[in-house]
Amino acid sequence: MMDVQLIDHGAKIKEKRKPQNFISLIIILRHYFKTPFMKKTPVICLLIICVMSFCRLQAQDAISYQMPPQTIADLLLAKPTPAVNINGKADWMILSERNSYPTVEELGQPEMKVAGMRLNPANFSPSRQSYINNFTLKNIKTGTTYKVNGLPAGLLAGNVNWNPSETKFAFTNTTGNRVDLYIVDVAKQKATKINHEPLNIVLGNAYSWLDDNTLLYKTANQSAAAFPKRPITPKGPTIQQNLGKAAPSATFQDLIRSPYDEQAFEFLSTGQLVQNKNGVETKIGKPAIYLSYILSPDKKYLLTRTIRKPFSYLVTAGGFPSTVSITDLKGSVVKVLAELPSSEGTPSGYDNTQNVPRAFDWRDDEPATITWAMPLDSGLIKNKVDYHDVVYALSGPFTGSPKELFKTQMRYAGTQWGDESVALVQEVSRARQTGRVNRYNSMTGKLEKLYDRNQTDAYNDPGRAVTKKNKYGRDVILTIDNGSKLLMNNPVGSSSKGDLPFLAKFDLNTKQNEIIWRSTPGSYEYVSDVLDPERLVVVTRKESQTETPNYYIRDLRSRSGDKALTNFTNPYPQLQGITKQKVSYKRADGVDLTGDLYLPKGYNKEKDGPLPVLMWAYPREFNSAADAAQIRGSQDRFTTVSWAGPVFWVTQGYAVLDNAEMPIVAAGADKKPNDNFVDQLKMNAEAAINKLADMGVGDRNRVAVGGHSYGAFMTANLLAHTNLFKAGIARSGAYNRTLTPFGFQNEDRTYWQAPQLYFEMSPFSYADKIKTPILLIHGEMDDNPGTFPINSERLYNAIKGHGGTVRFVYLPYEAHSYRGKENLLHMLWEMNQWLDKYVKNAK
Repeated sequence: MMDVQLIDHGAKIKEKRKPQNFISLIIILRHYFKTPFMKKTPVICLLIICVMSFCRLQAQDAISYQMPPQTIADLLLAKPTPAVNINGKADWMILSERNSYPTVEELGQPEMKVAGMRLNPANFSPSRQSYINNFTLKNIKTGTTYKVNGLPAGLLAGNVNWNPSETKFAFTNTTGNRVDLYIVDVAKQKATKINHEPLNIVLGNAYSWLDDNTLLYKTANQSAAAFPKRPITPKGPTIQQNLGKAAPSATFQDLIRSPYDEQAFEFLSTGQLVQNKNGVETKIGKPAIYLSYILSPDKKYLLTRTIRKPFSYLVTAGGFPSTVSITDLKGSVVKVLAELPSSEGTPSGYDNTQNVPRAFDWRDDEPATITWAMPLDSGLIKNKVDYHDVVYALSGPFTGSPKELFKTQMRYAGTQWGDESVALVQEVSRARQTGRVNRYNSMTGKLEKLYDRNQTDAYNDPGRAVTKKNKYGRDVILTIDNGSKLLMNNPVGSSSKGDLPFLAKFDLNTKQNEIIWRSTPGSYEYVSDVLDPERLVVVTRKESQTETPNYYIRDLRSRSGDKALTNFTNPYPQLQGITKQKVSYKRADGVDLTGDLYLPKGYNKEKDGPLPVLMWAYPREFNSAADAAQIRGSQDRFTTVSWAGPVFWVTQGYAVLDNAEMPIVAAGADKKPNDNFVDQLKMNAEAAINKLADMGVGDRNRVAVGGHSYGAFMTANLLAHTNLFKAGIARSGAYNRTLTPFGFQNEDRTYWQAPQLYFEMSPFSYADKIKTPILLIHGEMDDNPGTFPINSERLYNAIKGHGGTVRFVYLPYEAHSYRGKENLLHMLWEMNQWLDKYVKNAK
């Protein structure tokens, strides 16, 4: 992309910096002339060196990092408030501090892309993690804050978990050549490293608590120094073949591509399971590639899933052939439950599954009982059967035959266990966007429907059942009022007045949900933990437009004695004085829409007139127009800043419409949402622009549209099919749907089933129509299925080939979500320059 930048955008830079580069070139020549080699070098070689050196200097000038306006940079780099982790007794709190963003140099550390993962070959861990940089402890009863002693220098911590009695917590610390496990004694405020061998956290859980003094984890099987080197000359070509067996698959990235990749994956993912009791490590079984290892509730068995060969070149590690087994804590196999094939054979289409057992898990309310599901329709949802799945159970010592628990009419989606009389069983139909929750009674064997709900119907979401710890230390459903009701927590609480979180009692007999507490308009408050379900003493997180989010202990029954747990201050003083409101409007076919409108500090539409507009959105599919019209979000939330959002530009004199609803709605029972995708995008965009113009705050002739991922796909489509916008910003999008031929987003039809749909939804097909200036940004190491960087490369070339106005920015080392500090600052500079040139200052 260097040449593209030089040709399209480097002219002024070259002209301005030519004297500096000329001097640099003279210095280079003087250096070479002094070397013995140059005295013997022919003139032609000297000319080649000159040209190469000059081109290199020009390229560096053209792609050097730039800084956005200071206010934008300050907002991006503001230190976020610490994350809060309160133990179940609410007597201690962990405050975890993070740095804002890593440097590009950190992103550029060694990395192996293999089996759908990105790994650091030097330390047996994922290469792209977000780390905690400091821990602080706070005694909630006294309010005293303590420094944790013994933390390693340059802390890069993760995977924080309390021990069963919540008197200690553990965390992993990653260095350049190993991962270690630390335990913090809360009473002593001291951290101690407990492992001897470095951990392997490539796959599965990093560790598990067995009891208050014992942990299970995997260690590296070999020294990182023994990592196999890629041969310069391979043993032969890489060959794949298929012998008549269908294997439709999503377009995963970073897959195994060669025998060397297979060797590297096996080396990095193989680990030795160990038990560490008071610092003494004991091996469990033999080294293996563990996808998962889960303790039974009685802590006597392990449910393991281990990968076996052959490794797939089509799916990620989670879809490799595997063996599901029950072992004891010495590693001896008690029972092999299943030999699962590669997931390559999963039939395409939502709700279809392989005709094999799945969803293996322990029952949380019994000492050692395994459950799993099996399809009754051969894995094909189209097959006409009364029940599509059956769920079995097998109890320790696992010598008998499995017992059938229940059958589901849709796809089984998991069970939340309570006790022998109450468990909540979920079943779903993704294609129809519907779900069902049933009550399962183990004593009677009866499965009773509690409620059905469209998955897109936010208003009627009753919440999630509040849990408690049972005698095994597992989280199980809490029942109240003599077992007749569930306490339900909905931390979102969507309503016609916006999001208002609530607590409710769900009556298992009448199947009605009674809200007993709800956040009030003017603020946004949700329950993060229930400390005393009888007295309704809870921990809440409260915020408002002017109130920084903080945590409180509240007595909801007496409504007295509230206690503040934190006192975080505003990390974004630059945003003080801006206004935010939830605006509502209708599109041409009557569907109600909303968006979050931000206006600059001190703005007065009568005096200042309409502003340039930045609209930011992400389309979503709905089978129901009523669900699409529901209000989402709250205008009473505190405004936070993320690299991914558009709020920065409210400080630069723009009206910002964030979360502009872009619903794509099925036109009828026999239709699918994407059948008229482009037309609905047009209606959504026109309605939003009309609303801001009618309010007098937005200049309809100076509007930009932007989005990330599917929002970028939306942006390119809007510029290809409308003249509504002055500019567009499309980040990390997919623009040619034929590159995702087995479905994308919520579209389950394949390219061969609906070729015209794939063509019409692809903005690449209409690149010759894109004349509105468009800024394309993409991470050069995008890891998201479907958004391969080639999408932006090809769209750029297509628009350029037809004389459009386009700029393409390739961010080094970035994946689908951007992280590098320099890259983010430069991205914001690019966006600001684009908006100022083509929108704010547009003629």
